[in-house]
Amino acid sequence: MKEQPVLAPRQAGTLDLAEETRYAPNGIVSRTLLALPQLRVVLFAFDAGQELTEHTTTRHAWVQVLDGSCEFDLAGRTHRLGAGQVVYMPPGVPHAVRAVERFSMLLILTPPSAAQPGSPADGSGSSAAAEDKC
Repeated sequence: MKEQPVLAPRQAGTLDLAEETRYAPNGIVSRTLLALPQLRVVLFAFDAGQELTEHTTTRHAWVQVLDGSCEFDLAGRTHRLGAGQVVYMPPGVPHAVRAVERFSMLLILTPPSAAQPGSPADGSGSSAAAEDKC
C-alpha cells in the first residue's frame, strides 16, 4: 500500500518537522510530507551508521539537514554536513549519504524542464526506483 502524504495537496496546513520525524533502530525512515505533480517533499530520519549508497535522480534535489550530522558524497567529493546546512543537486549528479550520528533531513524534489539533459524527455534519466531512494 502506498503511503499517503502527511499534507493534503488541496488544503492549507502546518507541520512540526521535529514531531513528524520518526526514527527506527538500525534503519532509515522516509515520510512523504507533500506530493504534487511539480513538487515532492520527503522527510528522512537515519539511525547512526545507516546510509543510502550512490545513486542519481532525474529531478532537481534540495536537501536540508535538520538535526544531527552526515557525510554527503556529491559528485565525487565528501562533505560533512550538520543542522542548517543544505545541498543542491541538478538531475543526474551521483550522490550518497551516511549518518555519522542519528540525523534527519528534508528532501525537496522538482522535475527538470523537458529540454534539460537528464530529464525523462531526453531518455537518459535514471529509473524511478533510484529517484525514490533520495
